[in-house]
Amino acid sequence: MAQGDIDKIAEETGFSGVVQIDRAGQIEFANAYGLANRAYRVPNSLDTRFGIASGSKGFTALAVLSLVQDGVLGLSTTARSLLGEDLPLIADDVTVEHLLTHTSGIGDYLDEDADTEITDYFMGAAHELTTTEAFLPLLDGHPTKFRAGERFAYCNGGFVVLALLAERAGGVGYHELVRERVLRPAGMTSTDFLRSDELPADAAVGYLPLDGVDRSNIFHLPILPNGDGGIHTTAADISTFWRALFAGDIVDSVEEVVRPRRDVPEESMRYGLGFWLHESTDTAILIGYDAGASFKSTHDPHTSTTCTVLSNTSPGAWPIAGAFTA
Repeated sequence: MAQGDIDKIAEETGFSGVVQIDRAGQIEFANAYGLANRAYRVPNSLDTRFGIASGSKGFTALAVLSLVQDGVLGLSTTARSLLGEDLPLIADDVTVEHLLTHTSGIGDYLDEDADTEITDYFMGAAHELTTTEAFLPLLDGHPTKFRAGERFAYCNGGFVVLALLAERAGGVGYHELVRERVLRPAGMTSTDFLRSDELPADAAVGYLPLDGVDRSNIFHLPILPNGDGGIHTTAADISTFWRALFAGDIVDSVEEVVRPRRDVPEESMRYGLGFWLHESTDTAILIGYDAGASFKSTHDPHTSTTCTVLSNTSPGAWPIAGAFTA
């Protein structure tokens, strides 16, 4: 897609965010649009950090797989073996692999099949969600949907459970686990878990329409991101991440991470271990969508081409990201 085409879509849709395309580390296109902070009229820049919602499920998966590589966990480790008496409605045969592939069948605290809107409030006391253990009351009480391994059903809660299992098995808090085992090995120096009530100057505020005006997403998301998404990052760091992943700098068995485990025809994609995959090519994909955040990054390992769109609005990324694949 030509620069003029991207600029046109951005102008027509009022896009707020960053678009970057690079091939083998050489930037072919990079531009920032809109405002990172509307109250103070701070423009987005190429260095602005954006929340990427479920895009960071891939980082959770890699932290877990790093523990698997070290023999601390196994793909066949059952959730129950580490949960003990917590979350009793999770079936005894649910494994780490089931959770990584969205085939666990467990009930979801943030059910994407429910009849809800992105502007709805789900978190309750969002300011209390600063640790993985603090999510236990949210994760509890949701009946099993289907038998483990039976089918694919996207599950946010499953990735918070993965974060909990990783903490208990590894003896390190989830946030530090991801920093140690994913961000630092990948060289992602601008990526971190940021509190929404103390965002630094280089982070974009997420916006969504409420009562006829655009408001920040501070009451819609956990105050500190966890296993199911929400980390803040930059376009440059995402490109760095993809190169590090396929170079084997994070885990050794990259082929296993991006090996298709499930076809997901309703999304015209497939799914590996924490990563979406193109329906017919080897392109790996990270996607995030939440209140005040939208994100998509694709990486073709054969040409080392990365296309990334980050936005600090819920619908912002999709027109441009969709045009990349049209």
